[in-house]
Amino acid sequence: MNRFLVFLLILFGAAGFTALNIFFTVQESEQAIILQFGEPKEVIYDAGLHKKLPFIQNVAYYEKRVIGYDHPDEEVIAKDKKRLVLDTYMRYRITDPLEFRRTVRDEGNVRRRLSSTVSSALRNVVGGLNMEDLLSSQRASAMASIQERVASEVRAFGIDIIDVRIRRADLPAANSQAIFERMKSERLREAKEFRAQGEEAAQRIRSKAERERTVILAEARRDAEKLRGIGDGTAIRLYVQAFNKDTEFFSFYRSMQAYERALQGDSTTMVLSPDSQFFKHFAIKQPSRGQRK
Repeated sequence: MNRFLVFLLILFGAAGFTALNIFFTVQESEQAIILQFGEPKEVIYDAGLHKKLPFIQNVAYYEKRVIGYDHPDEEVIAKDKKRLVLDTYMRYRITDPLEFRRTVRDEGNVRRRLSSTVSSALRNVVGGLNMEDLLSSQRASAMASIQERVASEVRAFGIDIIDVRIRRADLPAANSQAIFERMKSERLREAKEFRAQGEEAAQRIRSKAERERTVILAEARRDAEKLRGIGDGTAIRLYVQAFNKDTEFFSFYRSMQAYERALQGDSTTMVLSPDSQFFKHFAIKQPSRGQRK
């Protein structure tokens, strides 16, 4: 009885071990190649449960999803002789696992191939552009050209390039400070030129304003003198008309004004002869000789 149980256990164990070597699972994100003594026999693209010959066949799995690759920073000389450090990344997908295994075998090898291919494409494309072009709308066309070059060269590896992007284009650290100082001096020179142009324009405006001010003031004085002359003439004419109407009253009125101006204050002292015309309106009579005695 014990021997029979041991036999059943051995039988079930062998069946389970054989089943594990016959059936295998491919995930949704995977594709597989059935190998027999290292030679490809079948490519499996569909997910699910599959079978193979036990013990003499094995399975190699490959990624079906999009794979990202960060290219190491690359120093490239642009067309205008400026050195740039480019940070580039790319995305690709394994479309032919059989060709992929035959040419590069695994992802480690394909990354080394991609590194050299991307470096060559960057030098060829960026080497024909100025630094300003990579900072303008031409950057998109440059990346499209790099992607096309890389895709054409790695298509034989059974992979398809989805995208190639230049994330950042920087100046080398050794050159950044020198370029910054040169740009700073250029901006300062331009600022001085603009400031000088502004001062010149301001001086022209001030000169023009001063000239206009002088003209306006001269014209205003001229008009004021004209108006003053007209007013004085009108006043004189009115005075003459008034004087002609009553000469005695006009003489009396002018004398009163003269008295008012001359006799202002409490300590005013005037020395005049008795027969002075200044006091004629006071009617001071001179004493006769008999009265004097």
